[in-house]
Amino acid sequence: MLQNHKPDDSGAIYNQKEEKLYEYVHSPEKQQQLYRRTLFIVVLSQIFGGAGLAAGITVGALLAQDMLGTDAYSGVPVALFTLGSAGSALVVGRLSQRFGRRYGLATGFITGGIGAIGVVIAALTSNVLLLFAALVIYGAGTATNLQARYAGTDLANTKQRATAVSIALVSTTLGAVAGPNLVGVMGGFATSIGVPALAGPFILAAAAFLLAGLVLLAFLRPDPLLVAKALEERIKREPLVNSTKISAKNNRGIVVGASVMVLTQIVMVAIMTMTPIHMGHHGHGLSHVGLVIGIHVGAMYLPSLVTGILVDKVGRTTMAVAAGVTLLLAGIVAAFAPTDNLVGLIIALALLGLGWNFGLISGTATIIDATAPSTRAKTQGSVDVLIALSGATGGALSGMVVAHSSYATLSLVGGLLSLLLIPVVIWANKTRLNEKM
Repeated sequence: MLQNHKPDDSGAIYNQKEEKLYEYVHSPEKQQQLYRRTLFIVVLSQIFGGAGLAAGITVGALLAQDMLGTDAYSGVPVALFTLGSAGSALVVGRLSQRFGRRYGLATGFITGGIGAIGVVIAALTSNVLLLFAALVIYGAGTATNLQARYAGTDLANTKQRATAVSIALVSTTLGAVAGPNLVGVMGGFATSIGVPALAGPFILAAAAFLLAGLVLLAFLRPDPLLVAKALEERIKREPLVNSTKISAKNNRGIVVGASVMVLTQIVMVAIMTMTPIHMGHHGHGLSHVGLVIGIHVGAMYLPSLVTGILVDKVGRTTMAVAAGVTLLLAGIVAAFAPTDNLVGLIIALALLGLGWNFGLISGTATIIDATAPSTRAKTQGSVDVLIALSGATGGALSGMVVAHSSYATLSLVGGLLSLLLIPVVIWANKTRLNEKM
């Protein structure tokens, strides 16, 4: 009987209390029902999570600039919450592996909400150290917002995985686009209650992250990852063919998927971080900043449904190359667009978001293809650590590059860096060809 199995390496224990879990293992119909229900719950949580994510992107750098009185460290907030995102990605991944997606993701979102509250308090008290500490904690929400994309794929087949990721990402658009465009509204609300205007979006972030966590905690059951792991236990009883070769392919897939996502993340974060500062220096107000960043975030998530279908149909490799080319175009447009031309910046930031979207979905699908449920969440968390650290690096260096050079230089360097995606893909294809010979 399955109920008498010993615990697996992840620490998940299957016993009589989890009898309902095994009803799904033996019923493909129930698995599909749970797959669809999981996607619905993930979509709901991502709407809230997207609104929470947008606050740090839109006004984090401006808040630091206001409190520190200099531009040189204006990239620090993005660096801090992406650094916090790195640590949180590891923790959320391990918690999800051991206890399931429900507890891992809910913990991450609620922690991010607490961090957003800390940012508001720091702005009220003009406490820079508290601001930095709170931004690190706020990073837990951004990490969880990204990791939630995996939850819908646990019960998806190979032709559904990129599409499942895309559904999770596109749902983030509703909150992520609304967030930057509520900067003025939340700033006015914050001022009315005695809070600095730039802290207003973090009030929205706190409520949004907390709601996202509560939705997952209440409704993501039975847990899709635990069902997938139980299903894997059943499949393990059947003979495996050429397991060594499968392992080698998995290792290559993890390296390729991680490389694609890391490169797209560092380029996107570096250029995005300094765009509000660049706009502020050339006479653009908060409403223009909110519009540009809102369109950028929309381009990050809104094309996901189409991107997911393309990744599943034309392949992970083709879309990874498309990511590199699109990011290069974004860097060129950002570098040469007239500083007083809002349209040029909108196009550049839209291309930046689109290139990131291509890279994230193709890289994520590659990682999912390369992992099994017994180690999937832990591996995904570790990969997301690298993604967050690359974003932290891009955010931290972006301010220094602009301070000692220019926004145009930063944009061009970022665009050229994205071309490294092409040799990574060539290496992967060459390795795959050699294995077939």
